[in-house]
Amino acid sequence: MKIMHVAGGGDRGGAKTHIIALCSRLMRSCTLQLVSLRGGEFADEAKAAGIDTKVVFSRNIFRDYMRLVRHAKEYKPDIVHCHGAKANLAGVLLKLFCKCTIVTTVHSDYRLDYMHSALKRNTIGRLNAAALRRFDYHITVSDTFRDMLIERGFSPLKAFPIYNGLDFSVHTPPFDRGQYLRAAGLDYEEGDVVLGIPARLNPVKDLPTLLRAFALARAKNPRLKLIIGGDGEERSNLETLAKELGLGKSVSFFGWVSDVPRFFAACDIDVLCSISESFPYSVLEGIREHCAVITSDVGGMRKLIEHGVSGYIFRPRDVDTFASYILDLSMDHDKRRAFADRLYESASKAYSLESMADRQIEIYERVLVLVERGKTMRRDGVLICGAYGRGNSGDEAILKAILNTMHSVDPLMPLTVMTRKPHETALLHVTPAIYTFSIFKVLRAMRHSRLFINGGGSLIQDITSSRSLYFYLFTIWAAKRCGCKVLMYGCGIGRVNKGFNRRLASSVLSHNADIITLRDAVSRDELADMGVTGPDVRLSADPAMSLIPADAARADAYLSECGITPEGNYLCFSLRSWHDFSDYAIYARAAEYAYETYGLSAVFLPIELPRDLQPSRQTAEAMRTPYFLVETPRDVELTIALLRRMRLVCAMRLHALVFSAAAGVPFIATSYDIKVNGFADYVGSDSCKNLNELTAEWLCGEIDRAMAGRIPQASREALCALELENVRAARELLDAFTTSPNK
Repeated sequence: MKIMHVAGGGDRGGAKTHIIALCSRLMRSCTLQLVSLRGGEFADEAKAAGIDTKVVFSRNIFRDYMRLVRHAKEYKPDIVHCHGAKANLAGVLLKLFCKCTIVTTVHSDYRLDYMHSALKRNTIGRLNAAALRRFDYHITVSDTFRDMLIERGFSPLKAFPIYNGLDFSVHTPPFDRGQYLRAAGLDYEEGDVVLGIPARLNPVKDLPTLLRAFALARAKNPRLKLIIGGDGEERSNLETLAKELGLGKSVSFFGWVSDVPRFFAACDIDVLCSISESFPYSVLEGIREHCAVITSDVGGMRKLIEHGVSGYIFRPRDVDTFASYILDLSMDHDKRRAFADRLYESASKAYSLESMADRQIEIYERVLVLVERGKTMRRDGVLICGAYGRGNSGDEAILKAILNTMHSVDPLMPLTVMTRKPHETALLHVTPAIYTFSIFKVLRAMRHSRLFINGGGSLIQDITSSRSLYFYLFTIWAAKRCGCKVLMYGCGIGRVNKGFNRRLASSVLSHNADIITLRDAVSRDELADMGVTGPDVRLSADPAMSLIPADAARADAYLSECGITPEGNYLCFSLRSWHDFSDYAIYARAAEYAYETYGLSAVFLPIELPRDLQPSRQTAEAMRTPYFLVETPRDVELTIALLRRMRLVCAMRLHALVFSAAAGVPFIATSYDIKVNGFADYVGSDSCKNLNELTAEWLCGEIDRAMAGRIPQASREALCALELENVRAARELLDAFTTSPNK
């Protein structure tokens, strides 16, 4: 593998550290050359690190770009990897004139790079923003920056996150800390607590927030000191602010830091207050020197730091909270040490140079495979259709399960989702999404896909609307006409009540679906009653059964944030509005009975927001006993983990019952639709009652049965085994398409 890295050459701080550290490790695995579009410190350090470095620099940028094009034609790299605005413009030219595959690392929010200069923001800033749209692939330094690109319309398929790595085997030799700090201009005395930050002094770093928070904390602990390393256009303003705050020699503006390890070795607390970051090296460098960390909530900091356990994270520009964390750590030496030790232990394993280089090689290999795949495959990928983007946790769980399955079948296969909210779905599931009713986009996607999935749920029914039935039947028919294999995936069928609708559904499914996997036996009977013949019909299970619950620690943390003690005893209700049903007092009486008899507090978990809030609130308002109303997390694995903390679940919503089965928690089903009865029957539960027959006495009796262990529980293992039929069906159809001629 032959890689050419291109950098502007003026890189300083974290970007410089990242490029040089990465290239020095990549040299061991591939042929690599670093081209710097400027001479000086960056190029000299790269050469000193043993990197094959070529400087292309004159006073004429256009001449430099042409020289680079000629050099690339001679070098013939497999991939050109660019860093920074100047290099990104060069990358676009290399793509145009050399037909190179180009990737770029997004080190920062490109819209904030030139906040200090209107001229640069409207020239090089705009050119860079346009150039980024022309790149084949983007490497983002954190998931946060990947999400930023997705929000701005970049393809999720072409954005790969990577996290900075550092050599944690390097140790700073002993030195006189007091002498170092006093030489930096601080009136340091033994026992003082020193905060440190090395940064470019520009608006993005938001140093005024640090100075104000430091002043508030120092008013209560005069032994606090602050050393600010770095330089930039904001320095004079910051020095003026420090004087206005009366900080005197308790703060030092150190200038550019040449020896960063020694800088942090002289500090007790590493602070970061930026309004935007990718994954800052300054935090890793502080961790390596065993500093405690307080950081703004930017980049991948929540992935690195467990708030309150290994460090503190605050909302950007929240001066008061920042000040409270500074004061807390400055007054508690043992907590500082504990935070620092925990963070060092985790970061030194997960964020090493080797792990960063391995991830980069993995990305390069993936890029080369995708490039070759694009040249050889006329049709590729899967189009997934369902009731997505409507705020229903059950539907989002189905989608996540299907995406997981498709990635397990072929990790590089492009997946596209039809959804009501394309931007939200793309961001939540990191996959391309198109608006459900953008017919021309849908048809174009069908013509380029190998497999069409009618994705889970009860889409083939006319209880809610005939229009939705007609639409989903149309998509099945159209997908077949466009040459796709068609899979109806872990779905429920019915009820289809109207005679015309039953005949239409029977005809469309019989002639266009290749395989139908069903989540319950009632759906199989409904297909047979409609006279569906032709497709291979198989029993499986709801796709959500394949989801793995989140860690118990995450669930406990979420409950604690909601004011709920994780170790308590709870009965979870998941209710919905349904036609003429309004007697939610039945559930209120059952909740009161559960609390008074068994000490179970009611927890309301609305599966579809905001539609399920009203019945939950209506029930809660009719109660005289304690209750909690929880905002259901968007992460469905976390929702399942929350249910594991419940003693019992009482639900109208089908997917609350499915999640209960996945969590291994007994449930009481109150049915508004045949699909709820079907699921209860399928898993062997006899605790199900139709809404029109529901009474408080029956619910209380079922609570007694559940607490006595007399309600049969669904076998999670058996359901997961059945769910694998969905995977087998998808794999069969993809293999069948692959073996077809001229595909």
